Amino acid sequence: MKIETKKVELALGNAKILKGIDLHVGKKEFVGVIGPNGSGKSTLLKCIYRVLQPSKGAVLLDGKPLKSYAVRDSAKKMAVVAQHNYYNFEFSVREVVLMGRAPHKRAMERDSAEDYQIVRAALKTVGMSAFEDRSFSTLSGGEQQRIILARALAQKTPCLILDEPTNHLDIKYQLQLMNIVKGLNLTVIAAIHDLNIAAMYCDRLLVVENGLIIKSGTPEEVLTPEFIKEVYEVDADVIKDEKGEIHILYHPTYRKIREDNEESSNV
Repeated sequence: MKIETKKVELALGNAKILKGIDLHVGKKEFVGVIGPNGSGKSTLLKCIYRVLQPSKGAVLLDGKPLKSYAVRDSAKKMAVVAQHNYYNFEFSVREVVLMGRAPHKRAMERDSAEDYQIVRAALKTVGMSAFEDRSFSTLSGGEQQRIILARALAQKTPCLILDEPTNHLDIKYQLQLMNIVKGLNLTVIAAIHDLNIAAMYCDRLLVVENGLIIKSGTPEEVLTPEFIKEVYEVDADVIKDEKGEIHILYHPTYRKIREDNEESSNV
């Protein structure tokens, strides 16, 4: 599935958050959206998955305007794994994943044997088959995110949208979730704050700053020391290992701060 935005703008009150975003994500392409906090990454994704309505411009799915789709029909095209997932009731893992089948069912339609088969397959994909009867609220953050991913997989969509899903997860669960998603070979748009994660998993990066896309390209093209300094205001080296993968090494500034403090105290 292909996703496009055409001159998408979004204003909240007097603040213009998005200022005319054009993007194109091709079939089975894994695109990362990066940029500093408050740049508009999550806002852009929320416009794509219908939590927010653009003030101007359009979102297109396979060339068709998003607003022309019924919500149920767009939910058959794209599923979302977001950062926070809270429920006010005690749901089992099975019940949470079954929620992903809702777009495929009529009102009051009972869950079928096929639905349960799809749920079990989704749980197996994320390595959580043994947790089917557990209460969702008793799981760790990393386990919960894998269940939310399983719910998205149960929607059986050709596209996944990841809205900073690895925030607050330790590195094991970050890599675990991203490895699963990368192995699915779907169209993926992901807002990512960790540049090393973006470099490892994305085919292409879009850089959002102050509500605009200011740069795009492969991780190697985008993630240069000069770019990192300009956009994130930190010093870093970018190295390539023997497998051809790039890694960002940040330079701490505490030594300079310590030296400046020592100089001040000696005056």
